Amino acid sequence: MSLLQRILGVAPPSAGSTLVVDRTACTGHGICARILSGTVVLDDWGYPILRAGDPDPALAARAVTLCPAAALRWSERRDA
Repeated sequence: MSLLQRILGVAPPSAGSTLVVDRTACTGHGICARILSGTVVLDDWGYPILRAGDPDPALAARAVTLCPAAALRWSERRDA
């Protein structure tokens, strides 16, 4: 995996990563909710809310790639 792929969040997830939404970057297109219907729900304004649990990695990777605002990405999990 290249550094560019890691920065853009388009690489497949590692075992310790989780899907996150950059709420500042998100523009509410809702593509993620259509692709990840079991994992992402839209709030009253059309912005995504991630439900608990791990999404299907292949579908999540597709949603990350297709997000027009690049608001979805993989992030290393931080356990408290």
